Amino acid sequence: MSVKKPEDINLKQKEFYETKKKNLATKTWFALRNGILRKVRKDIGVEKQIHQLHMEWCGDLSNKKVLDLGCYEGNSLSMHLAQNSKKYIAIDLSEKGISYLRTRIKDIPNSKAFAIDFLSEEFTEKNFDLIYAYGVLHHFKDVEGLISRLNDKLSSRGIIISNDPLQTSIPIKIIRALYRPFQSDKDWEWPFSKKVYYQFDSAFKIKDRRAMLGKSKWFFMINFLPFSAEKKAVIIKKWHREDWERSKSSDANMFKCMHLTMLMQKKN
Repeated sequence: MSVKKPEDINLKQKEFYETKKKNLATKTWFALRNGILRKVRKDIGVEKQIHQLHMEWCGDLSNKKVLDLGCYEGNSLSMHLAQNSKKYIAIDLSEKGISYLRTRIKDIPNSKAFAIDFLSEEFTEKNFDLIYAYGVLHHFKDVEGLISRLNDKLSSRGIIISNDPLQTSIPIKIIRALYRPFQSDKDWEWPFSKKVYYQFDSAFKIKDRRAMLGKSKWFFMINFLPFSAEKKAVIIKKWHREDWERSKSSDANMFKCMHLTMLMQKKN
């Protein structure tokens, strides 16, 4: 069996995001993740919470050099990062996505966007005070190589803000294992395992973290209860608050969740 090289995987990944071609299994999973789960996340206020938390973590950007990593055509914070940082650089594998982002930031001084591989030797920029990686770090199978590259690109006290899926809860691990052989993007989809989390924990100082969809991922079971819609909403929001707060300090609670966002700082 031939070993797939990172550069070959990245070319395949680039084609996938340029064309959006997905097989039936991948389309089904996307429909679940981007349909039902996104609605639930919106209903319980997760998206807004993450946005506000990331804004707090970013802090004052006026003297910071920022890398918006794997941003495609721009994420929810891209314009804020571009408009408020001392220097903003956005990169993604997709020329299509980056071309659109260029039009959005064309009038913002000291802001640039490039279609380039983060691991490529051609990407020579470094000394970033902030690397914003929304839904990006789990695309790298070689975690040690990724961590080394991140450390190389950060300034001495630089920070990383990340948001990635977990595969640490038993039900989700089983579902992902059943789905993985059929998914179109399996070569670059590596939701964090416990081992991967602890690799980041060892390499960086995790200053803050929050996890989502732990207890609250069982939202669908609430529909079978003889409660009003208002009562069901109260229960789901309560479960989410428990996930959000307990995951900050409890690894056990964090690993029951489906998604994790972290504020990490480079160690001296």
